[in-house]
Amino acid sequence: MTYNPSKHHRRSIRLKGYDYSQAGLYFITICCQDRICRFGHIENGEMKLNDAGQMVENEWLKLPKRFQNIALHEFVVMPNHFHAILEIVGATLVVAQNDMVAQNDMVAQNDMVAQNDMVAQNDMVAQNDMVAQNDMVAQNDMVAQNKKGQPQGIAPTGKTIGDMVGAFESITTVKYIRGVKNNNWHPFDKKLWQRNYHEHIIRNEKSYIKISEYIINNPANWDNDTLV
Repeated sequence: MTYNPSKHHRRSIRLKGYDYSQAGLYFITICCQDRICRFGHIENGEMKLNDAGQMVENEWLKLPKRFQNIALHEFVVMPNHFHAILEIVGATLVVAQNDMVAQNDMVAQNDMVAQNDMVAQNDMVAQNDMVAQNDMVAQNDMVAQNKKGQPQGIAPTGKTIGDMVGAFESITTVKYIRGVKNNNWHPFDKKLWQRNYHEHIIRNEKSYIKISEYIINNPANWDNDTLV
């Protein structure tokens, strides 16, 4: 499929009835408001990130910490837009990760019980029993939290591509505003990013390879880029 930004940037092209939280690969494009170049420049076919562009890249790399069921593939920060392939890996991997955390917590609890039993034999039994009881309550709370698959600071599964892109846009906007105030970054009028974004569902290996090459070669093709 040939990307047509002159059409796609104007309105939503989401597939009606499609579940954008399900496992799959998605090609995402986000443009700066009014296509103003804010993130660096192209030099000899290579993208040279400024501080704002580096911030955008860093926040994209942090996204899997907020959404634990995603994987990042090829991406590029361009002077006035951003391309990326984002993968939702599905619930199976997340469940396996949480089960491993729960198992490790159980081992830690058993070790703690054994240590407390040894202390109880050598010290005051009543006092150590009370300490052990309080520790077990705290540990059980942590295990329950891990079993839910929602450790603090990480969003639960079931989030859509729109949720993830929205979070990315919001975080980068806040940090860009901070850069304007503290580091004299060029200010923007009302919005850093355009209201909408473009995404394409990658359905096969051929499409994945084609889009990956498009992203990788985007800086070299800057002079012919229709988003300029």
